[in-house]
Amino acid sequence: MLEIAVTVPPLAALWALVWAAVHFGYWWLGLLLAVPAAGFLVRLFLIQHDCGHGSFFRHRLANDWIGRIAGVVTLTPYGLWRRAHAIHHASTGNLDRRGFGDIDTLTVEEYRARSFWGRLRYRLYRHPLVMFGVGPAYLFLLQHRLPVGQMRAGWRPWASAMATNLAIGLAAAGLIWLIGLPAFVLVHLPIMLLAASMGVWLFYVQHQFELTSWDRTDAWKPQMAALHGSSHYDLPAFLRWFTANIGMHHVHHLNSNIPYYRLARVLRDHPELRDIGRLTVSQSLRCVPLALWDESRRRLVSFRDIGR
Repeated sequence: MLEIAVTVPPLAALWALVWAAVHFGYWWLGLLLAVPAAGFLVRLFLIQHDCGHGSFFRHRLANDWIGRIAGVVTLTPYGLWRRAHAIHHASTGNLDRRGFGDIDTLTVEEYRARSFWGRLRYRLYRHPLVMFGVGPAYLFLLQHRLPVGQMRAGWRPWASAMATNLAIGLAAAGLIWLIGLPAFVLVHLPIMLLAASMGVWLFYVQHQFELTSWDRTDAWKPQMAALHGSSHYDLPAFLRWFTANIGMHHVHHLNSNIPYYRLARVLRDHPELRDIGRLTVSQSLRCVPLALWDESRRRLVSFRDIGR
């Protein structure tokens, strides 16, 4: 409850301050305030994330309803996302089970086997402007609205998406009635787009680093994949707080039943885990060009590397 109390009211207050800055013509101040507001929105998404794992509260009903309510604010249907994320956890690091809840990653051989247009599409998909700009906007504003491709899962993904869409529509309508459509767009869109890019960046560096781990099914071991296929993104303390310790991702994948507010205790009690997959902020920037898994060298490489 404390984690909710230090996340939701500051988010609401910052949203109101951004509106006030825009309303009185202080655009530069509105943009500055949008950055911490986006940080709190990311934090709310991570509360939803832990609810999806059933770890935030002790009781499932509390997890599910807080997760659903948070999903309206984060534009992420709770039930739909929870299913996709569970598949991601069950298959992380498995080369034969890629493609669901992951960032698409080709092996060097798969990339070389593609046609010119196939290679071009993959290069565009992995371009930083698409990966951290256009892609996050598309994911949260459009893709989450319709669960296309999940017909086999029955009616539940659609029910989750449509119920969330309805709640988003009602909440947006209320705010538009209160402050007007232009103000709503000018306030909420920058916050949402910044938060979406922050979230995708975090997810990217958690698995897309040079010495990550991928194996074929016959050699894949879930505990090893969790520990070595997920990074320890060692952020400064204030960023660790804003990102709800999600940088301790190797521990999270090893045991997703641990809530984020107890992950730091794990590293304190088990210091041997601190250096496994450790990335600093400066080191994480070097992960951006990495795009292909080299099975022979067992590392992620860039397009330039295979050109050599």
